[in-house]
Amino acid sequence: MSYQLTKKEVLFRQRLLKASGFDPKGLDGVWGKNTGAADDAFAAASSALREASGTFDARSEGNILGLHIKAQRLAREFLTKAANVPYVVRIISGTRTYAEQDDLYAKGRWGGPPGPKVTRAKGGQSNHNFGIAWDVALFENGRYMNGDAPQDDPAYRDLAGQALVEGLEWGGAWKNYPDPPHYQLASPYAKISEIRKRFEAGESYV
Repeated sequence: MSYQLTKKEVLFRQRLLKASGFDPKGLDGVWGKNTGAADDAFAAASSALREASGTFDARSEGNILGLHIKAQRLAREFLTKAANVPYVVRIISGTRTYAEQDDLYAKGRWGGPPGPKVTRAKGGQSNHNFGIAWDVALFENGRYMNGDAPQDDPAYRDLAGQALVEGLEWGGAWKNYPDPPHYQLASPYAKISEIRKRFEAGESYV
């Protein structure tokens, strides 16, 4: 896997590993044996969480496995409780690198792909960039519940009421720019700049 990654991508992975408690013995952007061992230990811990909770749909699983290890546990608890709502629930977005966040930010803006704006956060300004946030989508009889039907918005509120677990924050409760599909781990650090600083140092932030 390492030969496919750029130095920035390796460094991003090293930071997430260390912040999750799996020390790669250096934040140098080089995929050596210590980073490989840390990544293997992270994967083993992820597998243990999956075995304990059961496996969800492939898309959700793919997004869960890229999260901070603490976020993985809460995401699985969330989806377990979400099974009680009368809609299909999928985690459709999880961890993003800074570059991926910048690409998303460019949508709908000058120089970016056409279409509506989808985020206000640049790279390093979103909790998705630190592995502690995910977005969900609801489906009703195969239809993506994107707000076009009157039952869509209440469905996202009902999901939060049913599936929000201790330690999670719901974006739909934000006073400014509410984001109903968004969930994230609560952090003792209120400012995103402090979370970023700790992430880049490989220090704990949740």
